[in-house]
Amino acid sequence: MRYSKIFGKTNKSAKEYDSINATYLIRGGFIDQTMAGVYTYLPLGLRVINKLSKIVREEMDKISVEMLMPALSPKSLWETTERYNSVDVLFKASPANETSNTRNNADYVLNPTHEEVITPLAKNFNYSYKDLPFSVYQIQSKFRNEARPKSGLLRGREFIMKDLYSFHKSEKELKEFYLVAKEAYFKVLERVGLRNETYYVAASGGDFTDEFSHEFQVKCETGEDTIFYSTDDEVGYNREVAPALAPEKEEREKPREMEEVLTEGVTGVKDLCEFLKVTPEKTTKTIIYDTDIGPIVACVRGDYEINEEKLRKSAGVKWVKLATEESVKSFTGAEVGYAGIVNLPEGAKLFVDESAKYLTNFETGANKTNYHYKNVNWYKDIPMPEVLYDLKVAKEGDLYPETGKPYSVFKASEVGNIFPLNTKFTKAFNYYFTNEKGQQEIVYTGSYGLGISRLMGILVEKFHDDKGIVWPENVAPFTVHLVGLNLENAEVKTKAETLYQKLVSANVEVLYDDRESVSAGEKFADADLIGLPYRIVVSAKTKDALEFKKRNEPKEKMVAEAELVAFLTKANGQKL
Repeated sequence: MRYSKIFGKTNKSAKEYDSINATYLIRGGFIDQTMAGVYTYLPLGLRVINKLSKIVREEMDKISVEMLMPALSPKSLWETTERYNSVDVLFKASPANETSNTRNNADYVLNPTHEEVITPLAKNFNYSYKDLPFSVYQIQSKFRNEARPKSGLLRGREFIMKDLYSFHKSEKELKEFYLVAKEAYFKVLERVGLRNETYYVAASGGDFTDEFSHEFQVKCETGEDTIFYSTDDEVGYNREVAPALAPEKEEREKPREMEEVLTEGVTGVKDLCEFLKVTPEKTTKTIIYDTDIGPIVACVRGDYEINEEKLRKSAGVKWVKLATEESVKSFTGAEVGYAGIVNLPEGAKLFVDESAKYLTNFETGANKTNYHYKNVNWYKDIPMPEVLYDLKVAKEGDLYPETGKPYSVFKASEVGNIFPLNTKFTKAFNYYFTNEKGQQEIVYTGSYGLGISRLMGILVEKFHDDKGIVWPENVAPFTVHLVGLNLENAEVKTKAETLYQKLVSANVEVLYDDRESVSAGEKFADADLIGLPYRIVVSAKTKDALEFKKRNEPKEKMVAEAELVAFLTKANGQKL
C-alpha cells in the first residue's frame, strides 16, 4: 500500500491520552476516537484487527464452529434470565425520534454478551444426548455502558470480542472442555507474542457459580487489575478473590485495661487513628450487612477492606449488601460508625477475619453512639471466635495460605476469560436434553470471551518504546515499511518503485512511503511511530545496497537487495 494514498495518517501532535495504547494508536493513524469509549478503526488499525481475528478464528475452528448472532435482542430474553434490571452495563435501543417511534416503539437490548440469545437458540436445535456436547463462537461488536471508559481500547463502550458458548451433558464434561478452551487461548496468545507474559488466574464466579472463573491476565505496568501469584505453585488470583493470610506481627504488648472512650463525631479508621493516636493495625473495622437470612456482622483489621464475595461464601448466604442506617441502628442500637464486636446483640452472627487474631490492646466500636473501646484484648475482654475466616481484600505482603509464603504481586490487563455458567441459563430457558434412557436432564454450559480490540490495545501497552509501537510480526498491519528518500531523483524513484513491486509480487506486505514533499526525519519518525517489524530505506546514499533496520533493534545495516528480498520472501527467513 502506498502511504500517500492511505486514509488516515500519523498525527504526532495529537494530545496525550490516559493510556499508551490510545496515544500511540491515535497518533499513528490506527484509530480515531468518535466519542468516549467508541473508536473508528482506520485502515492500519483494521488490518491489525483482521490479523488478530484470523489467528483467533484459526484456533477456535479447531474446537468449535463459527456463527454470527444479532447485536439487538428483545427485552423478553433478558427478562427471562432476570438480568434486564440487574446487569449494570446494559444498553437499550429505542426510537430516537417521534417518526421512528410511530413506526415501532419497542425497546431492544444492545447485547454486551450473548447467553440470552444462544441458549434458547441451542434449545431449538440440539435436544438429544446425541447432539451434545457442542460449541459455537462468533466475532462481533459488543456494547457496554461503562461509567468511565478509559485506557483506550482496554475499556470501551463498543468493542470487538470473540465469544464462545459450549453445551454439555454433565458438569464433568463441561470441565473437560474448559481445559480444551484454556489451551486454545494459550495458543492464540503464543502466536501473538504474549504467552510468556500471560497468567491464568482465578477470578469471581459471579452469580453463576460459587467456583472460580478464570482470566488470562497479561503482566503489564499499566494494567487495571492486581494479580496475586504464588511462584512456587504457579497459582494466581485476581485480587478480588485472592485467599490471603495476614503476616503475623512480631511485637507483643502486655494487655491493658479496656476503656470506653467518648468519640463523638469520630468515625472511620483514619479519623479514629488520629483521635486515639494509634495505627490502623491497632483498629478493627466492623460492618453490618443485610443478607437473605438476616443481618450479619463482619470484622477485619482496620488496615484491610472487607471482600463481600468472600463474606458471602463464608456466611453461606445468597447475597450480601451494606445495611441501611435504619437497619444498623435497629440491630446495634447505635448510629452508623460505632459498630464493634463488643456488646453485640445476643445471637448476632459474627464473622471475624483471621487478620484480627494477633491483635492486642486494639480498638473497636462500642455499639453505642459516640463511643468506642480501646485496649480490647481477646480472651480477656471478648472470647476469640472458634472459627476465623478470610474476609479481606488481599494486599501486598499477604501470604498464600497453601505455602505460608508472600505472594508476588503485580499489575496486569485481562485479555480473556473462561466462565463455567453451569445451569443458570439453561434453567431459565428450560433447556433439557433427552438422555439414553429417554429421561430429561439439564444442560450444562460455559462461556469463553476474548477481547480482540482489547488485545490490540494490550499489544501496544506491552510492545512500544519512546518513539512508538513495536508490533509483533504476526499482527503488524504490514511487514515492511519501505521509505523512499530523494524521490525527486528519477533513478532513486525507479529503484524504490521497482523494489516495491517486487516485494508485492512476492506477497510481502509493504507500506511504501512514497511521499515526495516530506523530509527524511519526518518519514523516519512516522515509521517508528507506526512500528512495522522491518524498515527499508532507498535513497541516493544507499547506491546499490539497501538500508535495513529491524524496529526492535537500534542500528541499521546495509544489505544487498537480492539477499534482503530472499529473506523477506522466505516463510521463516534467515537472520540478518
